[in-house]
Amino acid sequence: MNEEGKDNHMLQGIKVISFTHFLQGPSAVQMLADIGADVIKIEPPKGAFERGWAGFDAFQEGVSIFYLLGNRNQRAIQLDLRNDQAREVVRRLIAEADVLVENYRPGVLAKMGFGYEDAKKINPRLVYCSCTGYGSTGPYQKRPGQDLLLQAMSGMAMLSGDGASAPTPVGSAIVDQHAAVLAAFGVLAALHQRQHTGKGCMVESNLLNAALDLQIEPFTYFLNKGPLWKRSSPAMGSRFHPAPYGVYRTADGWIAVSLTTTAKLAAALDCPELAAFEHPKDPVRRRDEVHQLVAKSLRAVTTEAAQRVFDEQDIWWAPVNDYEQVEADPQVVHNGVVMNVDHPEAGPVRLMAHPVRYDGKAPQLRLMPPALGEHTREVLAEAGYSPQEIERLLADGVALAAQGGRSA
Repeated sequence: MNEEGKDNHMLQGIKVISFTHFLQGPSAVQMLADIGADVIKIEPPKGAFERGWAGFDAFQEGVSIFYLLGNRNQRAIQLDLRNDQAREVVRRLIAEADVLVENYRPGVLAKMGFGYEDAKKINPRLVYCSCTGYGSTGPYQKRPGQDLLLQAMSGMAMLSGDGASAPTPVGSAIVDQHAAVLAAFGVLAALHQRQHTGKGCMVESNLLNAALDLQIEPFTYFLNKGPLWKRSSPAMGSRFHPAPYGVYRTADGWIAVSLTTTAKLAAALDCPELAAFEHPKDPVRRRDEVHQLVAKSLRAVTTEAAQRVFDEQDIWWAPVNDYEQVEADPQVVHNGVVMNVDHPEAGPVRLMAHPVRYDGKAPQLRLMPPALGEHTREVLAEAGYSPQEIERLLADGVALAAQGGRSA
């Protein structure tokens, strides 16, 4: 136990049962675990998917970085849910839990007897959170829900990129992560409501709604005014902002420029042609012309020269960083975004810290992402099983347990 972590137990006393895998579900429960919830991850005999997969083939000493980034501050129990006795274990855990979070396809847990209606009968105070791709009902409920697929179908991939090129997805799983945040938000709202009503409820977060929520500005413009401007070539940063807006090539690199008057740009870039765009609506009405002139002018100056003159002229700009620059950025360092972890199998690992600060601090690491079945005996004992019953469950293969145990 890290002593500093004791400061962030806002959800202490809240028990969460986690039937989660991939990213959306684990990220949601990790946010709850970081602020003190007791999260018990229930896994099948072979373990959750993320233990054996990692983007970028990112394994360290055989340990998946993808697993480590979304499962800290949790405990793990292995159960073979094909067995009636294992399902009885789950029913006991549900009876004492405050929250259940799952991100299986709609109907999977219900077939096992752990859908919302079944769980509510066991524990009427239970907050049941279902994380899906498209929602628990509707024509797409059986479709695979995955970040890239949702970026494509939600219109997000058509928002940016060069108009002469293919649609451009965002190069990160932003839909998964936003859906995770919405799930955690919904759980907290339901827990607050339960304080007044004494009853739990069903919380749903899905990737489709999350993808559209991320596009609240452009999609709402479309709904009220019609089709957005076409994608420009070279690319602009959006299909609805006035020019200039986007990442522009310089003589030796790139620079991002945002929401600046043509008068300031004309002075900064020594471009009389830009000065001719005097009407306040020109960046909107003559958007592509302004964009092309800014792009042409910036190609003639170095990145350093552009940054210097933009500072002098109070023009909004930012460097276009790769991850090497992001890691060393002084504000990133100041914010404590990266945490260093000494994992018992993987060794030194660098992970992202909890993103929110509470009284100026981020929640600390209390428990390492658990080994498969690390806490099986511990959780079964808390559920009321005797030592003899626990050993019998293990011997019969109903439950499985890691050899030994470990924690932060």
